[in-house]
Order: sequence, then C-alpha cells, then structure tokens
Amino acid sequence: MKKKPRYLLWLIIGLTILALFINLPKLSNIHFANKTFNFDPNSIFAALKINKVLEFREGLDLKGGTSLILRANMKNIPSAQRNAALDSAKTVIANRVNLFGVSEPLVQTSVANNNDYRIIVEIPGITDVNQVKSLIGTTAQLTFWEEIASSSAKLGSPDIINVNGTYFKKTNLTGSDIQQTSVAFSQDKGLPEVQLTFTSAGTKKFADITQRIVGKRLAIVLDNQIIEAPSVNQAIVGGNAVIEGGFTTDTAGQLSTELNAGALPVPLSILSSSIIQPTLGSSSLAKSLFAGALGFIIIIIFMTVLYGRLGVIASAALTLYTLFVLGIFKLSSITPYGITLTLSGIAGFILSIGMAVDANILIFERMKEELRQGKPKATAIELGFSRAWTSIRDSNISTLITSSVLYGFGTGMVKGFALVLAIGVLVSMFSAVVVTRTFLRLIYK
Repeated sequence: MKKKPRYLLWLIIGLTILALFINLPKLSNIHFANKTFNFDPNSIFAALKINKVLEFREGLDLKGGTSLILRANMKNIPSAQRNAALDSAKTVIANRVNLFGVSEPLVQTSVANNNDYRIIVEIPGITDVNQVKSLIGTTAQLTFWEEIASSSAKLGSPDIINVNGTYFKKTNLTGSDIQQTSVAFSQDKGLPEVQLTFTSAGTKKFADITQRIVGKRLAIVLDNQIIEAPSVNQAIVGGNAVIEGGFTTDTAGQLSTELNAGALPVPLSILSSSIIQPTLGSSSLAKSLFAGALGFIIIIIFMTVLYGRLGVIASAALTLYTLFVLGIFKLSSITPYGITLTLSGIAGFILSIGMAVDANILIFERMKEELRQGKPKATAIELGFSRAWTSIRDSNISTLITSSVLYGFGTGMVKGFALVLAIGVLVSMFSAVVVTRTFLRLIYK
C-alpha cells in the first residue's frame, strides 16, 4: 500500500475512535476482570474545568420548551411607525433569546384586525417560565456612553465599562431622546449610513456630549451590549447625526432597527405563558428511530446481496458515516451555534444516508464496467473512483446549493433540515470517496 493510503487509513481510524468516544453514552458500574469501570465522555471537560456537556440538542417537537405571547402597547406610537416598532421589538426579543444559547427558536409577530400587536416566542429546551419572563418581557434600554481617560475611571462603578482597555462612562442621553432613525446614503461616496434625529431635549444633551469628546468615541449600548462605537469628529449641535462605518444596506438597516428598538418606548406585557410538551410523544419518536434503523439495516442487506464483498465494504463505510455525522451533531452542542435536532432535521439526516449509498452505487457500477473490459482489479478500482467522481461531485454540489438557498431564505425547521442535509452531504462525500476507496485498496492489495 502506498504511503498516502496508509496515512488515510490511520486518519479514518483516528476519526472513528473520536466518533465512538463522543457518541458513547455515560456508562456506570461496568464489571470486567473483577474490576469496576465508569465511562463518561464529559469527564475530559470536567478535568479541564470547562463547563460544557456533550449532548444532542433537541427541538420543540422532540423535547418541548416554553411559549410566550407578548402584547406590544402601541398607545403612544404614531400609526405610521407601529409596524417598524413591532419589528424593532421583535429584533430585541430575538437577541435576548440568543442569550439562552438555544438553536432554532421561534420569534414571530402577529397583528390582529383590531390593531392587537403581538410577539410570539417559542424556545426549545427551556422550561423555566419565570427565567424567560425576566429576560425578554421588558422594554429595550438604549443608552449612550462617552469615552473617558483611564485615569478618571472609577473601577467597579456600574456607570463605567471597560472594552478592550478603553473606558466608557454612561451619559444622560437615552433612547427616549431619539425621535427616529433611518437608513440613507452619503452624498460624496453613496455608501449606506444611519441617520439619527433627536428630540429638542436630546439635541441639547447630544451637543454637550459631542463637544467634550471630539476625537473620542461614543458607544451606543442596547440592553447592556455595545452595538456601535463611532468616533466623534466634531461637535454636533443641529439635532441630526450620522453614523458611518463601511455599512452594507443590510447592516445599516439592522443597526437602524436596533436603535429604533431602544428609541421607541414599546411596553411589552405577557398575555400568556406555557410549557410546550413535545409534539412527538415518546412512542412516536421511538417509532421514527425504529424506522430509521430498519431502513439502515435494509440498505446494508441490499448492498451486500447486490455487490457482495464490495457491498460489505460500502456498509462499513456507511456505518462510519453515521458515526461521524452523529458525532458532529453531538460535538456542536458545546458551541453557541449547536445543531438542534428536529423531526425535519432527522429526515434530512436519513435522506443524506441514501445519498451516501447512491455515491457508492455509482462507483461500483463504474468498477464493474472496467472489469468487464478486462482491466485488473487495482486499475478498475482507481478508474471507477476517478470516473464516477464527476457525477458524485456535481450531484452533491447541486444539493448543497439547494440547501444553501433553503437555509438562507427559510425559517425555523426549514433551516434545520437544510443544515443537517448539507452536513450529511459533505460527510457522505468523504465517506464514499475517501473511506470506501481506502478500504478497497487495503483489501485488494
């Protein structure tokens, strides 16, 4: 065997051991050779003093969660600005939901015929209703902080923050001093920018602040998070300000929405709250998993009967593919953007298994054609892979493009399906082309 295939074999063995370590559940009181062993994949995090847990993240339909319906009080908001105010409030709620570290939350708006403005929030995996209420059931707080010298900073004061060695002090300018914000384009360069218009009281406050911090930065803080910190080039006394910073149209619009969220006083009241039970009962979930396992076994039998030894090799590669994908799902739980498994995501995973088998079938049929032409087995293997690769590549790229479109324009479970399918397709390409080829080279040598 050549050196490169040997390195690939060791890579596959290493990935398999890692995947097994990640996927194995916690095992206690294992008796072997008169000794008792305990196994916990999370022990490595505990040893490193890292507060992370390897687990599968489950969506609302599998695990349940919390549902809140919020009503936005538009009494003091002009009619023309109510839809924008509702969208801004939705943005703030979505940002707060992200603090839970959950994936695929549902945050949507609803406007009834009687001008009843509502925000519907569904958070998977969180069952503490009071915790959710305290975090997302309040009005957005927009404040402005001026840069100060480090020597004048009173450390420990709640009105002083330190951002990468730069100190900011809270001012008396708040979101209530902003009349409105909008996206415009600069006259000299035509680049997107965000325009702020202050009230009469806000105009005076803003003028006083900008006069004393010329050449320094003014931090804009929404819900204790800095969303922008532009430099003040000159004193601004006219009540209108412009924030520049290499924005795109989308990022400028996002900043304008966040500023409006703190500028428009939209009180939110909780109409109802409830614990969502999994829409799939335990029996339904068990039946779904049984169906997936049965389909997997049938695929192995089909490949073995149809292709013999080649089918056994493909089945081994398919088993490793399943371990790798499940390992990625579980390993992603320690990141802020972990993959949440929903019923649609499981469907995408099962679909990618079929696509992995499809790639092996293309390769084996090409190998058969080469063997019928009298080529040696080693030559037939290499030609089968190289000539089937273009078809495998093109079909998988088209699937990845479709997944990207679904993820970019879809919401909720559609995004989950697209993400899981894309990961499955990428791993299936590695399984079919690298793992299967390495096994064939090893056996037929």
